[in-house]
Amino acid sequence: MLSRPLRIGTRSSPMAMAQTHLVRDRLVAAHPALAEPGAVEIAPITTVADKVLDRPLSAIGGKGLFTKELEAALLDGRIDLAVHSMKDVETWLPAGLVLACILPRDDPREAFLSPAASDLDGLPPGARVGTSSLRRSAQVLLRRPDLRIVPLRGNANTRLRKLAEGACDATLLALCGLRRIGLADEARGVIEVDAMLPAPGQGALGIECREADEELIAALQPLACPVSSASLAAERALLAALDGSCRTPVAALAEPGSGRLRLRGLLFMPDGSRSWAADVGGPLADAVPLGREAGERLRREGGATYEALLR
Repeated sequence: MLSRPLRIGTRSSPMAMAQTHLVRDRLVAAHPALAEPGAVEIAPITTVADKVLDRPLSAIGGKGLFTKELEAALLDGRIDLAVHSMKDVETWLPAGLVLACILPRDDPREAFLSPAASDLDGLPPGARVGTSSLRRSAQVLLRRPDLRIVPLRGNANTRLRKLAEGACDATLLALCGLRRIGLADEARGVIEVDAMLPAPGQGALGIECREADEELIAALQPLACPVSSASLAAERALLAALDGSCRTPVAALAEPGSGRLRLRGLLFMPDGSRSWAADVGGPLADAVPLGREAGERLRREGGATYEALLR
């Protein structure tokens, strides 16, 4: 049992706050004493990625900008744990921090939103798809090279507003995120993973804390899902083998079943002109080696073309 009040750090967007309240509620359910007034405090923190919305993440430092301030607050003791969408977490964590808990994964599929069509194939030639995700834009262009990609950043509410104002003709958002903030009905359709593979970690929430905080790590274990943890470990090992960053369009999904994992990975040229695929399977216990194998296979397939993207 925890012997102190807890401070939970989170980004201040509506979706991040909803996710953090979900974690708090599960913590209280696992440890009823935390229901006492003052036992748990939520500390919203604005990150650089929330402030700078006029440039792609790849141009301002990558997806780590969603977590940098939260990790600094962990390291200097201002918060005790941080709640993250796992697709936003860097492949390598700062020294002294650990992903202590992966919650059961939610639906990793993409939601399609548009006033003009119910799916990508229904968009007219030359339609504008708003996204700042290199992974999404590469897969859109791979399927529909006639479409135009326009930059679209901001939280889900902001992007929905920009779509309604005509900034683009369609956009894509994580379906689970829309569900968490009660906006799933905004989606015109759902894109299956066979048609658009998600980002590594999409659909999963993770809790990061200080590696030395053994009391807290033990208290978080009732929230953890071992199967989702293995799936995420495989996807993150794939990213590590690729030196994946926001400059490299990578998609990956580990699908568990009957004690095994199937891991699919895709690597793209940013303009969607080329892609490379890996599809591996094995025991759940071998999640990390499977991820490493898939990532190394993709890296070999991409060869000099991929290595040039890293420079």
